[in-house]
Amino acid sequence: MTVPNLGYVSFLDLAKKLGCVGVEVRNDIPRPLFDNLDPVEAGRIAQDKGLRLVGLSQVYPFNDWTSAREDAVKALIATAKASGAETISLIPRNDGTALGNGERQANLRVALKGVLPLLQDAEMTALVEPLGFLRSSLRSKTELVETITSIGGQDHFKIVHDTFHHTLADGGPIYPEMTGIVHISAVVDQNLTLAQMEDEHRVLVDARDRLGNVEQIAALIAAGYDGPISYECFSPETHAIDDPYTEIKRSFDFISSQLQAHAA
Repeated sequence: MTVPNLGYVSFLDLAKKLGCVGVEVRNDIPRPLFDNLDPVEAGRIAQDKGLRLVGLSQVYPFNDWTSAREDAVKALIATAKASGAETISLIPRNDGTALGNGERQANLRVALKGVLPLLQDAEMTALVEPLGFLRSSLRSKTELVETITSIGGQDHFKIVHDTFHHTLADGGPIYPEMTGIVHISAVVDQNLTLAQMEDEHRVLVDARDRLGNVEQIAALIAAGYDGPISYECFSPETHAIDDPYTEIKRSFDFISSQLQAHAA
C-alpha cells in the first residue's frame, strides 16, 4: 500500500532496486490484482526478478464467518498457490460492531476453525492482523494467540505485528515466535492523539516517528524474529511521492542505522 500508483512490474522493479527480498500484493486497491496478469505469470515474473511474494492480501472481514467468506478464503488461497505467494492475509471486522466480550472471541474462534482445514488442505499459512483501532473487533495479540493455540492452529496461522496498530492497542506482548510478518509505518503529526490516528496518517519512518518503530523492530529481532519487514503506508502524501526509490531508501537507511546503534 506504500506505492499503489505503480503497476505490478514497476512495483517489482522498485523492490528489486531497493534490495528487498520480496513484496506483498493486495486486492483492495483501486487497480486489479497483478494488473490482471494471470497469477501463474505474475508469480513467474517475481521469481525471475529474484523476489518472493511473501503475502497476498486480503479477506475482510474474516471473523464474520459465512459461506461467502469461506468462498473468498478459498479463492485467495487458490490465487496464492497459483502465483507462489507464501501467505494470505485475514483482516478482522473494523466497523465498531461485534465488540462485546464473549461475542468477539466466539466469532474469532468460529472463523479460525472454519479457515484452518482450508489452510491444511492447501498447505498454506494465513497471517491474521489485529487492528488497534477502538472500533476493531480484534485488537489483542494475546486474544488471537490464545485462540489459535486452543484450536491447534499454530502451524497454519501466524500473526501480523503492525507497529502502528501495536501502538494504538497500547502495546503488550509481541509473540515473535508466532509472528509471520512485521508491518511498519510512522505517524509524524505532533498534533494527533493516539485515538485520532488513522491509516491516512501513516507515512515513511524517519527521525520524527512517534510510534517507536525502531524500538519495536529491535525488540522483535532481539527476541528471535527473523522474518520479513514490510512497509504499509496509507498516507496520500506517501502515495504521491515523485521519487519513491529515493524516499524509501532514505527511510530504510535511517532504520538500519538506528538498529545498528541499538545493537551496539
